[in-house]
Amino acid sequence: QLQLVESGGGLVQPGGSLRLSCAASGFTLDYISIGWFRQAPGKEREGVSCISSSGGSTNYADSVKGRFTISRDNAKNTVYLQMNSLKPEDTAVYYCAAYLGPDTDSCGYYGMDYWGKGTLVTVSS
Repeated sequence: QLQLVESGGGLVQPGGSLRLSCAASGFTLDYISIGWFRQAPGKEREGVSCISSSGGSTNYADSVKGRFTISRDNAKNTVYLQMNSLKPEDTAVYYCAAYLGPDTDSCGYYGMDYWGKGTLVTVSS
């Protein structure tokens, strides 16, 4: 069974950091691009960051540029989202999603094939 499982969410104070993980099971991430999304209460889901299958191409939403870093460790079948300088407006459920192709040499936020169930990030003092 193909699954994505997010972890690493929690409660953090403004200015703090968290690292989210997206672990895949049932398939290898080697040829798959991954996107991170978030959905805050009362808001639509938005794309936050994505990474191509090789890791050579990444993208960030303007709201997180310079604060978030996406990376991948294909040997561990895991993609990470390092989140620094967190703000209250970053509070949301964060999801990772996999795009199986055909073009995984770049990345985007559409046509995702598999989704995780999400992890909650709360930024509050």
